[in-house]
Amino acid sequence: MTVPLPSGTGDAARAVLGALGELRRVLEEVTLPLDIEDAAMSRADRQEVLDQLSDYVIPRYEQLEAPLLAVVGGSTGAGKSTLVNALLREHVTSASAIRPTTRRPLLVHHPDDAAWFADDRIFPGLARLTVAPGSPPTPAVTEDGGVHRELELRASPALPRGLALLDAPDIDSVVTENRQLANQLLAAADLWVFVTTAARYGDAIPWALLTEAADRRIVVAVVLDRVPHGVSAEVRQDLAARLDEEGLGRAPLFVISETTMGEDGLLPADDVAALQGWLHGIAADAGSRASVARQTLGGAVDAALARASLVAEGAQHQTQTLVRLAGHVDEAYAQAHHRIMSATADGAMLRGEVLARWQEFVGTGDFFRSVEAQVGRVRDRIGNFFRGRPAPTEQVEVAIETGLQTLLVAEAERAAAEVDHLWRREPGARGVLAAATAALPSEERLVDDAAAEVRGWQDDLLGMVRREGADKRLTARMLSFGVNGLGIALMVVMFASTAGLTGAEIAIAGGTAVVAQKLLEAVFGDDAVRKMAAAARQDLHARAGALLAEQADTYRHALSELGIDAGATERIGGAITAVRAARRAEAGL
Repeated sequence: MTVPLPSGTGDAARAVLGALGELRRVLEEVTLPLDIEDAAMSRADRQEVLDQLSDYVIPRYEQLEAPLLAVVGGSTGAGKSTLVNALLREHVTSASAIRPTTRRPLLVHHPDDAAWFADDRIFPGLARLTVAPGSPPTPAVTEDGGVHRELELRASPALPRGLALLDAPDIDSVVTENRQLANQLLAAADLWVFVTTAARYGDAIPWALLTEAADRRIVVAVVLDRVPHGVSAEVRQDLAARLDEEGLGRAPLFVISETTMGEDGLLPADDVAALQGWLHGIAADAGSRASVARQTLGGAVDAALARASLVAEGAQHQTQTLVRLAGHVDEAYAQAHHRIMSATADGAMLRGEVLARWQEFVGTGDFFRSVEAQVGRVRDRIGNFFRGRPAPTEQVEVAIETGLQTLLVAEAERAAAEVDHLWRREPGARGVLAAATAALPSEERLVDDAAAEVRGWQDDLLGMVRREGADKRLTARMLSFGVNGLGIALMVVMFASTAGLTGAEIAIAGGTAVVAQKLLEAVFGDDAVRKMAAAARQDLHARAGALLAEQADTYRHALSELGIDAGATERIGGAITAVRAARRAEAGL
């Protein structure tokens, strides 16, 4: 439902202004950094709403009594500058066959209205260039051929008070900046004087803008320029029918025939008299001016709110993509952590070098074959073993450390490869992927970090064995086996089982775990062994998680650096609702 705009004074109007200002603030904070499918359109929508609010809606709402701004716009070569000169009866803007001609927008106003345009009440992003009345047109081309980001101001008594004309760049200019500025200026106008030609009035770009004008209820006058003699009635009738189809049937249509310039280089005064009279008639009556301003302003607010809703959708899509990318990271590293803990509980670590060094440590292969055949006599074997001199433990510790380190590095690299694969399949994620990949730890640092975590885990495990042994008041014979030897046995038990399983349930890798289990039980007891194995596993679980989390955090940090606010959609929606509610209250609905 469209809510009419009243006079714009009083507490109700201030509430609307406050809501509009809050909507602008919320949109200014929105970021749409991911190049997903609708990102470019959402960014354009956001900028257009901000421009509309700052250039027109808020300043016009604050001052409905300000002069009307009529933007003269249209296609390349339609004769906009020539028309402005003819309406003012002086050369204030350059008209040339070189396209595009208008690069710096020109705003012409009555001398008594200068204060309305001297500050940044409208077009705050454009610098002001004031030109003395009667001065020739200023050069409008920058050194690089681009568009001036400034607004030329010129006073002319030919205009009535309460009306200003703005000569805008071409809407279909070959210069991108010109097109963008033309659209921005048209969006900030109270009324449009839309200029086209008999040869080009059917072009798609003009009609797209005219359709937008109809949707926004903008007051529009259409000027059909350079109409060949003899076809005026036919062309006028066709254009009028098209305007009616687009909802602009009430728009006044002015026809200017092909003609020769007068001695003063201007179009004959009679050719523009009808348009001039229409403009002066609107400006002469305060009620007409206010009616035009309210009609255009109401449509502009409705259009801004509708487009802000599209920005909210775009922000939601950004958040959804962000959540999906973060989910890929969480899943990849959670799976890596699961594989690490599985590999350290299913006997996989008791193969190869670790198994060989452990066998060397406790005895020969014949010894293990005997253990496998006679598990019930393990205690005797261990007793015999204690009477001997244990072999050095360093080789077993190194083998375990190397095996664990290799496992941690491999799974971390596998998780990174998985994230890389998944993110490359996500639209718009390649930029953030490049940033995250560049920040990942180097391979050398990853290896060093993994080694440090394994050594820390081994040290903590040995400390636990030492504390438990002190509590048990170990005999000299038990102590002769050494804390390191007992620690290695505990590692073997942990690698072969979860939750301290005992006996034949962990008889894997040729009886390796059975020997370690029975050895530890003989020293500490069943319950203590189960608790120590569980604690060692928990510590390794945490350390592996910490290593993987550091790498995963690199991806998460890259995502957080995007600045996507998950609450943006809700805040935009809330601001839109607040504007609508304030307008209804102001209108007494």
